[in-house]
Amino acid sequence: MNERIKELYEQSMKVVSYTDGGYTEIKALDADKFAELIVRECLNTLQNKYAPDDCLPQEEIAICLKEHFGVE
Repeated sequence: MNERIKELYEQSMKVVSYTDGGYTEIKALDADKFAELIVRECLNTLQNKYAPDDCLPQEEIAICLKEHFGVE
């Protein structure tokens, strides 16, 4: 997993309970939040890399996102 995906994963964690007598948090992944963050990251990546009027072939979009997330 590349660093950006790890960051998005961490941002998607939510506290689900506290232990009694202490301050230890138990966290779980909020899958909906994780998916939303990934989609937003994809959109931001494309918006930052290409002008709004660019016509992008699907292959070029796929390559851009694969490179951004370090996916082969």
